[in-house]
Amino acid sequence: MKDTALTSIHRKLEARIVPFAGYNMPLEYTGIKDEHVTVRNAVGVFDVSHMGEIWVRGPQAAQFIQRVTTNDVYKLNDGRIQYTCFPNGQGGIVDDLLVYQVAEDNFLMVVNASNIEKDWKWLKEMNTYDAELENVSDQTAQLAVQGPDAAATLQKLTTIDLAGIGYYTFNTASLAGVDDVIISATGYTGAGGFELYFQQEDAVKIWKAVMEAGREFGIKPVGLAARDTLRLEMGFCLYGNDIDETTSPIEAGLGWITKFADNNDFIDRARLQQQKMEGVSRKLAGFTMLERGIPRQYYEILDEEGRKIGVVTSGTMSPMMNTGIGMGYLPPDFAEPGQEILIRIRNKEPRAVVVKLPIYKKD
Repeated sequence: MKDTALTSIHRKLEARIVPFAGYNMPLEYTGIKDEHVTVRNAVGVFDVSHMGEIWVRGPQAAQFIQRVTTNDVYKLNDGRIQYTCFPNGQGGIVDDLLVYQVAEDNFLMVVNASNIEKDWKWLKEMNTYDAELENVSDQTAQLAVQGPDAAATLQKLTTIDLAGIGYYTFNTASLAGVDDVIISATGYTGAGGFELYFQQEDAVKIWKAVMEAGREFGIKPVGLAARDTLRLEMGFCLYGNDIDETTSPIEAGLGWITKFADNNDFIDRARLQQQKMEGVSRKLAGFTMLERGIPRQYYEILDEEGRKIGVVTSGTMSPMMNTGIGMGYLPPDFAEPGQEILIRIRNKEPRAVVVKLPIYKKD
């Protein structure tokens, strides 16, 4: 297991450390609910340095990205970010990722930690373009500072106006005395906030500065467990749970990142366009429990007659709603909001209802 540049700090904070995607990562510090509520109501900081970063540069960088991702990279401009995925040529997803456009010939891909090696191999195999790939995952650290007080916290540490960094945009600036920090606003929590990318050697300095700046707002370190409950309340997909090599972006409700422009001949275009036009046999849907019970991954989803119609892909107890929530693939008729379903939890079959995403609606 690898350590991030901050693992020693997590241990001093008595975090519960677990192996995740090849790294020793903090699962929780003060408890999932406490950390979750802190992010929703104030500000929390996540060490997500395990994530992967791959630069794509060169005259045909954009053409290469257009081929290997489902979104339309030509809709980007400098300082903007795009959520997209790598189609695998067989109807599934290699990974979901973010693409940052630094310049017309310079892009940063941010990929899932568990898929770094797989993605790197895939990109090298697909690269028949005049594009240079550089995997800087081991040299790059990342913090996610999330919550309604994230902007006020970080504004103390930089001279650029953070209000000018809109959703899915970024800037590069000095922060906490460290130059060339990428500051972006994508979020995986639905609570607002920023992601900071910088060199590993600056991690401790930036972590300490962020924690001090956020002290007046009650900032807390937050682990992977609360990151998962936060994203699930929003209905955001997690690779390995809700999407994988066997799920298509159309099935997963990611048609909005699958663009069929005339100049977008991405891998699997014909297959996915057919799915878009003709429909699919299953759709990813969110649900909330109507009766007591906590859904978990792989639990069976049943219709009212007790017939299996799907499987839970992600499930938890929502800290904000105090009820069980989850997602799973269902036949299209059952995936409509308002449809009642049953979740097989051990020897019981409590009722649930399909809801429109996000599962948690802020007042």
